[in-house]
Amino acid sequence: MEHIILNMNKQIYDERENNGALQLVAVDLHKSYRKGKLTVPVLKGVNLGVREGEMLAIVGQSGSGKSTLLHLLGTLDSPDSGSIHFDGQRIDSLSGGQRDLLRNQFIGMVFQFYHLIPELTTIENVLAPIMIRESVWGYLSKRHQYRKKASELLDRVGLSHRIRHKPNELSGGEMQRAAIARALISDPQILLADEPTGNLDLNSAREVLQLLRELNHEKKVTVVMVTHDLSIAQQADRVIRLIDGCVMR
Repeated sequence: MEHIILNMNKQIYDERENNGALQLVAVDLHKSYRKGKLTVPVLKGVNLGVREGEMLAIVGQSGSGKSTLLHLLGTLDSPDSGSIHFDGQRIDSLSGGQRDLLRNQFIGMVFQFYHLIPELTTIENVLAPIMIRESVWGYLSKRHQYRKKASELLDRVGLSHRIRHKPNELSGGEMQRAAIARALISDPQILLADEPTGNLDLNSAREVLQLLRELNHEKKVTVVMVTHDLSIAQQADRVIRLIDGCVMR
């Protein structure tokens, strides 16, 4: 879709603006969860446009809905109503298999709790998305190429000396950097990071944030980062505040 004009909260977002093309767009998102007999509304009509190549921070207190929003943007969950568009194509209505393929090839995910597979070495964890995507023969036929790429990524995130270590032999900061390398193995166009520094000490948090900033600049990867820490958010190009399930500008 070459020309997208969306009316969001009475504001017009045009992908031809000098600020850059809209790469990821959320329109009037609503999401609620059941808690016993109660229905708990989490998102209440969220509208959001993410520009290609920017680093965007979404901030809010615990329970504001920011992680729910990120999971919807990454198609890990579906909205009750509203729509999500990536490069002009609607993605929230895709089938489960299509969403898996989208995440595997175009959208990298980084989580607060790393989600590394404990039985695998660092380089095997980085290669996991490729192993999932490829057939056994397809992977084996290109395994040297894939391992070279994974090794280069681990070197880029400062873990070249840890490629054979398992997650329980890594520090928190090292595990998060391994998770970032894993998210980058498929050359995604956008990286979604959910509290990427939330479990880290101050020095490790600074290193991870600096790494995300450098990747955003060098690889031109769009970064959307959820955080409750305003000092972290202020390092981004733009900050969006989520309050009680609504975007506040």
